[in-house]
Amino acid sequence: MSTAIIGRSQAGSTAFAILGAITFCHLLNDVMSALLPAIYPILKSSFRLSFGQIGLLALTFQVTASLLQPIVGVYIDRRPQPYSLTVGMFSALLGIVTLAFAPNFPVLVIGAALLGVGGSVFHPEASRLARLASGGAHGLAQSLFQVGGNFGQALGPLLAAFFILPRGRSSLAWIALAALVGMFVLGALGRW
Repeated sequence: MSTAIIGRSQAGSTAFAILGAITFCHLLNDVMSALLPAIYPILKSSFRLSFGQIGLLALTFQVTASLLQPIVGVYIDRRPQPYSLTVGMFSALLGIVTLAFAPNFPVLVIGAALLGVGGSVFHPEASRLARLASGGAHGLAQSLFQVGGNFGQALGPLLAAFFILPRGRSSLAWIALAALVGMFVLGALGRW
């Protein structure tokens, strides 16, 4: 996408194409994030995990997805990193593929951490981009951006139930295709 096609936001002019693209990528990011808790039962039975091990997976994911995010946000506030969006999506892609093919519990923990890091890197810069594209309509832009994430959080468990469960854990790798689409879109947004 060139800037002529997607248009730069100016004061009073909301760049809806940019908001639509970042909202779509937020949906993809949060679908992947929502898949992990949705597949805990599959992981528990496949690896004969205890509830403590499931808790450790959840803790690893939440620490990397939530507690790391403000640190990334502070850094991005000082030095904007538009291409970090692609890096975040790539980390989520690695996390999903790792979860799909993990041979043991420690590798599952690494997959959960990579998935969480992806969200931590994606969200601060994506929020900044939504604000830049707002053209001053900050509430509208943030609301549209949030719709993508919320819809993604709702789709993740459905995807797990109707796609992953019938086909097995390795079918998580197909979700990597969505991440690749997201990386392509985010690369174009980084140039904007």
